Amino acid sequence: MILQQILRLSSLFRSAVSVHLRRNIGLSAIVFNKTKELDPVQKLFLDKIREYNTKSKQAGGPVDAGPEFQKDMNESLARLQRAYGEGDLTKFPEFKFEEPKFEEAPK
Repeated sequence: MILQQILRLSSLFRSAVSVHLRRNIGLSAIVFNKTKELDPVQKLFLDKIREYNTKSKQAGGPVDAGPEFQKDMNESLARLQRAYGEGDLTKFPEFKFEEPKFEEAPK
């Protein structure tokens, strides 16, 4: 009876330790992966994203977009404004939520 309890506790302890070790190994793999050099495909991908970001900041909008893109965008914005009303459609709408007014029920 005591032997069964010891074996049961040791299996619980073993499973808890294995879960703990797996989690630590998973986290340490992420940390070590960031410190080592990226593979060439990941490096190229990140370089292209950074390059696009700098070009986008310099252009002030989409990169390599010609006058036809701007014309199409203006037509789309005009069509949306006719369909949904006035306002600046290039900005995210601002929502204002008011606190509900709770009234106590008479006792």
